[in-house]
Amino acid sequence: MPQEDYALSKWEAEQLLEDICRDTGLEAVTLRPPLVYGPGVRANFMRLVRLVQSGFPLPLGSVHNLRSLVGIDNLVDLLIRCIDHPNAAGETFLVSDGHDLSTADLIRGLAQAMNRPARLFPCPPSVLRMVGQATGRLDEVERLIGSLQVDIRHTCEALDWTPPVSVEEGLRRTVKPLLKGSK
Repeated sequence: MPQEDYALSKWEAEQLLEDICRDTGLEAVTLRPPLVYGPGVRANFMRLVRLVQSGFPLPLGSVHNLRSLVGIDNLVDLLIRCIDHPNAAGETFLVSDGHDLSTADLIRGLAQAMNRPARLFPCPPSVLRMVGQATGRLDEVERLIGSLQVDIRHTCEALDWTPPVSVEEGLRRTVKPLLKGSK
């Protein structure tokens, strides 16, 4: 059972949905995405996009984590696939772009999508954690430097699905509205 409030609330919602399906005969599919990005993205992902756009040097060049992400186009494509696929009903599927990135690689990808240099410099993750602890932002630092991967092999095999949009294209689509606004 999940420990954090957010994860626990999602788990409880899944349990409630299972009960409803059992009682009513409805069919449901559970999708578990990692961080979703795309045009209009907000929160921490947008903060990272804005930092890359600003050209501010970031101390994340030594971060070699791996994070799964899913672009909104890939998530929608999988949702559509689940609507009538005979293997979908009652199942739980993990979803991602199928290509995990380090935070440094994500920054490089965003910078490339914006036609800007990626201004990364190396700083040991242990130092970043100390700074996070000292500033009361350790959770934010851990999300930046920690790994979180999902394995989508079951999803791809069961639904005969491959993410149609590459990470590079997803990042281009994410920053495109920002580039229009800055001209």
